[in-house]
Amino acid sequence: MGRAFEFRKERKFKRWAKMAVQFTRLGKEIVMAVKSGGPNPETNSRLRTAIQNSKAVNMPKDRVDAAIKRASNKDDSNYEELVYEGYAQHGVAILIETATDNTNRTVANVRSYFNKTGGTLGKTGSLDFIFNRKAVFRFVPPEDLDLEELEFELIDAGLEDLYIEADEEGNDIGVIHTAFEDFGKMQKALEEKGFEMKSAKLERIALSHTDVTEEQAVDVFKLIDKLEEDDDVQAVYHNMAE
Repeated sequence: MGRAFEFRKERKFKRWAKMAVQFTRLGKEIVMAVKSGGPNPETNSRLRTAIQNSKAVNMPKDRVDAAIKRASNKDDSNYEELVYEGYAQHGVAILIETATDNTNRTVANVRSYFNKTGGTLGKTGSLDFIFNRKAVFRFVPPEDLDLEELEFELIDAGLEDLYIEADEEGNDIGVIHTAFEDFGKMQKALEEKGFEMKSAKLERIALSHTDVTEEQAVDVFKLIDKLEEDDDVQAVYHNMAE
């Protein structure tokens, strides 16, 4: 079926194998949330969100509790959040969010991944015209959900976009976009509705896209895979057209 198909299949198996990496990233998010707002999720919305996201990927409760306990120790170091930007092969924009306790290590690793895959690491802010930061919420839609009615009800909470997409298992997932500054307002509105949440995150949405062939996409995913495998990397975004 071709090199591109085999590469996509290999990436799917890699995603399944990345559960431990995902737990590590969520653990860091929990630590940063506790450091910034305390260990009580009822009064710390960032921590409440991190715990919610950990439940959505079946992160063991003892790992969540351990992260909260570790972060509550004032002697424990915090993570610094840094963003790196650049271009992969074929002009595809790449934005990387990291959380690190060693910035020298992180920037050296990120630069090496770009160099080894034919990409170019750029300056911070160089991709502001391509990526826009949005609050993105995913939830399990009730069977009797009326999208038009829900849109009307969430307008005051900052709703910008609402649609249904399929997850990797083919199940329907409701997706909501709001402005970055409306995260807390929308989170509260959804909590009041009692929806089963899958995730609540701040994501980078591409405003423009770069067309690539399947063969070129393989080249780009080589860089993305290297970045996603790094323990300091929290998220990787690109602007490849589907």
